[in-house]
Amino acid sequence: MLDVHPLIWVGAGGALGGVLRVLLTAVVTARWGAVFPWGTLVVNLSGALLLGLLAGVWGLDVLLLQGPTASWWLLAVGVLGSYTTVSSFSLQTLTLLRGAAPWRGYLNIAASLLGCLMAVSLGLIVGRLVAGGSL
Repeated sequence: MLDVHPLIWVGAGGALGGVLRVLLTAVVTARWGAVFPWGTLVVNLSGALLLGLLAGVWGLDVLLLQGPTASWWLLAVGVLGSYTTVSSFSLQTLTLLRGAAPWRGYLNIAASLLGCLMAVSLGLIVGRLVAGGSL
């Protein structure tokens, strides 16, 4: 039987994450323009960093062995799952690749993938240090 408690946490977090994504994307786009999807990139990088930080603070190994808690469902799955924008990234990248300057699409792929891997790694390291653990 499906436990509805995680769904409530994910739904509440998802509403907040979606609103935060739209707000940050609008701020970044207003500042840096819409020629390149800077807003989506900033959202994805910051989301990866925050997810790594949560995993580091709460203990990624504990989460994998014992399963997620209500706070993990709310923050990691709900807020950050709704906050990050892989579908937007995909459509924007395809649009850039098909446009007049396809190099922007390749730049977006490289910056997003490498940047998010570095951000989640940094977040995990910082989170573990904050939690008093080892790297």
